[in-house]
Amino acid sequence: MAKESMKAREVKRAKTVAKYAEKRKALKEAGDYEALQKLPKNASPIRQHNRCKLTGRPRGYMRQFGLSRVMFRQMANQGLIPGVKKASW
Repeated sequence: MAKESMKAREVKRAKTVAKYAEKRKALKEAGDYEALQKLPKNASPIRQHNRCKLTGRPRGYMRQFGLSRVMFRQMANQGLIPGVKKASW
């Protein structure tokens, strides 16, 4: 499990990105890079990191399911993810 502070930080980043999205877009179109530099660092969407919805694990994230590889494997083995089954040949 990720620390609650790390999860909260990601949520805060997401809110900041949403808040400044329109302003960033307008400044980029205008080519005003000096004003763009003055925006908060966390206003850039690049600084966001995908995290597992259940555990908050930042690595081994699977976009299609929104889970880390560890939780994906557990849930798939228990049959909790529709359409996913263990391969056998």
